[in-house]
Amino acid sequence: MKKMCTLIAAIAINAAVFAQTDSTSNWKKGGGAILNFNQTSLTNWAAGGESNLSSTILTNFYANYKMGTTTLDNTLNMNYGLITANNYADIRKNEDRIELNSKYGRYAFADDFYYSALVNFLTQFAPGYDYLADPDALVPISKIMSPGYLTAAAGLDWKPGKGEKFSLFMSPATGKFTFVMDDTIASFEADTVNHKNRYGVTTGDNLRAEFGASLIAALNTSLGKNTSLSSKLTLFNNYTDPIADHRANIDVDLQNNLNIKVSKYIAATIFVQVLYDHDIAIPTYDENDVQIGTGPKTQFKEVFGIGLSYKFE
Repeated sequence: MKKMCTLIAAIAINAAVFAQTDSTSNWKKGGGAILNFNQTSLTNWAAGGESNLSSTILTNFYANYKMGTTTLDNTLNMNYGLITANNYADIRKNEDRIELNSKYGRYAFADDFYYSALVNFLTQFAPGYDYLADPDALVPISKIMSPGYLTAAAGLDWKPGKGEKFSLFMSPATGKFTFVMDDTIASFEADTVNHKNRYGVTTGDNLRAEFGASLIAALNTSLGKNTSLSSKLTLFNNYTDPIADHRANIDVDLQNNLNIKVSKYIAATIFVQVLYDHDIAIPTYDENDVQIGTGPKTQFKEVFGIGLSYKFE
């Protein structure tokens, strides 16, 4: 834990040093936030349904540096959302994400290629619950740093056209660390075959380390005057997995964020994420909501909202 905090602090200090010692013209900084509200109200509705309120805040910030043969790209994304349930009786979260990325690059050859190193950190703000198995939300299945993910990689980064729209990072040396710091969550054995908890860490342990290869493709482009698309595909292969049959598995994380500007302060967003990790044990339920097993599954998230928007550069 101390090593991880030290590494994150080093990234922040590195960025701060660049900001203080170099001309601000070498930096591009900015960000934005969108606050969405939704309401559904039903009274004597014959077809059924449930009244609810929901609100989600989506934020993103960036600070990118370029001078000569050196680049430094930093992004911070923080999202959080709440929704009412049981006719306003309960409040549950429906979005929760903290993600920090930092990538350092130095010119290699052919103008568009850079020797690069990156760090990615991912976790959440608040506890999460499995409301099918635990409708009263008494035992959390996730918390801040349970899980938490830290990825560090070194490789080659292709950034055609100055890398303003597309980049492709390829690393043959990637370390991926999964943290489950809450002992109760870490001790719950979800995978009884391999004796692992829900997040692929050996039952009772707080850390799982993997080493392999990764590929990250990122696209940021305009689709029109008021429409922009941001996409990111991350692939990871743990070719050192102690279980030989698992070495062919590839973790997949595909994120797409479509932003449509309606007016100066109003915007619509569509966020879609597809995630697959063979080490994550997801419960399977029958038609009566009784758990009948666990195993890896493709995870899918879609968030649509329209609300207040603010951007700055």
